[in-house]
Parts: sequence; structure tokens; C-alpha cells
Amino acid sequence: MKAKSEEIRRRFPRIIMNLVMVFIFWIISVVVPPTVGSITVPGINANLGFLVLIVTVLIMAIFLIRALSDALVLGDILVDIVVRRLGIKEERSPKRAARDFVYIISIILVVTAVSPMLAIVNADLLNVAITYIALGLIILLIYDIGRILYKIIEQKAELLADRLAKMGEKTESSE
Repeated sequence: MKAKSEEIRRRFPRIIMNLVMVFIFWIISVVVPPTVGSITVPGINANLGFLVLIVTVLIMAIFLIRALSDALVLGDILVDIVVRRLGIKEERSPKRAARDFVYIISIILVVTAVSPMLAIVNADLLNVAITYIALGLIILLIYDIGRILYKIIEQKAELLADRLAKMGEKTESSE
């Protein structure tokens, strides 16, 4: 658990700083191009405002990619924490993936059953909130299923690679 907390302490400030940089360059891309829009760059006959816009968008993209790479790692850690809080055991088996699938179906059924009742009471805001919470939980569980299946396929691929390597070693030693 200590490694996860250190990872969160290390990556969360980086995400915030990258998003701040994206925001700063977004402001630059909104403010600067209209102010220099009439200037043409000699030699390439391009509008300076357009060039500034392209450069700022590229820089924003770089910072967004950096923020997303850190966010994916944090997302993986947070999914582990949330799945554990939901009471799902920490196993990585097909049983757990099937259990997650059953949870998804249960969430859909509960929300489908509750939504008409909330519509009768005119609780539109609550209905929307329940729908988005259910959507978030479903996305979280689908992500967890994907991680489980990825780990299983990765383990099987490693076993296959080991077997192929052993077969290759046997044929080399027999020659």
C-alpha cells in the first residue's frame, strides 16, 4: 500500500501542473492569435495568428498526453481502491470478471427499475444523478474486467513463449 500512496503523491502534482500548463496555453491560443491575425510571415506567406494557434495547440497536446499518462496510472490505482471498497476480493481470475459482469447487469436492472419511480415523483435531478453514478460504476467495472482479461492473456502468452523457447532449446541441443 505504501507504493501506491507514494505513486499518488508523485503523480497527482504532475497531473495538476500539466493541466495548468494546458490551461495557460489554451488562454494563449484564445488571446494571441486575434491580436496578431493581420500579420503575414514573410517567406512562407502564412498568417502569424494561425501559426501561433498551431504551436499552442501542439504544446497543449503534449501536456495533455503527459497528464493522461499519469492519469491512467492513477486511474488504475483508484480502480483497485474502489473495487476493494465495493467488497470485491483482490483476485485476478475469470470468476472475478464474471462477478463484475453480474454486478453490471444488477446495476442496469436496479437503475432501470428505479428510474420510472423517480419520474413519477418528478425527481429529475436525482434521476440524472443516479443514471450518471450507475454509468460511472459500469465503466469502472468494465475497466476492471478489461484489466483482468489483459492479465490472463498476458500470462497465457508468457507461458506460450516459454514453451516455444524450451522447444527451440531442445531442437538446438539435439542437433
